[in-house]
Amino acid sequence: MRVLVAGATGVIGRQLVPLLRAVGHEVVGLSRSPRADVRVDALDRDATVAAVRGVAPDAVVHLLTAIPKAINPRRMSQEFALTNRLRTEGARNLIEAAPGARFLAQGLAYAYTPGPGLADEDTPLWREAPSQFAPVVAALEDMERQVAGVGGLVLRVGHLTGPGSVYDEDGSTTRSVRAGRMPIVGDGGSVMSFTDSHDAATAVVAALDRDVSGVLNIVDDTPVRLGDWLTAYAASLGGPKPRRVPGFVARLLVGGFGVAYMTRLRGADNCRARLQLNWRPRHASFLADKA
Repeated sequence: MRVLVAGATGVIGRQLVPLLRAVGHEVVGLSRSPRADVRVDALDRDATVAAVRGVAPDAVVHLLTAIPKAINPRRMSQEFALTNRLRTEGARNLIEAAPGARFLAQGLAYAYTPGPGLADEDTPLWREAPSQFAPVVAALEDMERQVAGVGGLVLRVGHLTGPGSVYDEDGSTTRSVRAGRMPIVGDGGSVMSFTDSHDAATAVVAALDRDVSGVLNIVDDTPVRLGDWLTAYAASLGGPKPRRVPGFVARLLVGGFGVAYMTRLRGADNCRARLQLNWRPRHASFLADKA
């Protein structure tokens, strides 16, 4: 199968391309990077359509993002504006360029409406999210509608770990935790579902071999309360024990979404992906990997 990986030089793409080649697929990587097989701006409709039609892929994997290495939650709507366009306009251009191709895209498994228990794929996305996160959710919904329209599959990944991520050895979150700059806000009640980038890549490989459509959560097996995770992660890094900050104080520093990120996010359930893709995360627990 000839597979076009849009976003081949990103955190997941760098793991995915060699896996696809190892199992016998012909892979063409597309991005704005000079290292890509096809260098094109996916927001340039005409250039993208011409480039992709020249490849004539059997399948397209849409992993395009432009997420900053360090995120300021007060400026999230601005910092994610380009990623939102890549998810929506980029999907539109790729779908137009490859009619009939199998279409897979990367979504998010931590954009669910807050509530008790783990979210499955039938749980609605967070349409009433804080203002800084609302455009991200709207873009995800737009992209998912487009993918559904061509019978494709969206793989909703959790908080992405692995090489090049914010949780990498020199990633922005790791540096903040090690330096004691990431406090537990309020009750620290968010539930974190992580996804190692290699596990995300193996899910893509599995999905290409199966006639599965819709959305699937691609997350690890061990959702963890943020306050517990942050305390354990700081200890594993040799950093100071995280201090506690009341929500109303944190809101002044990180805004409404910053507080919601620490207190209201919902973990996700991966049972459907395990059944439909016969997929298992090799990295079953973020904290176990760090122990």
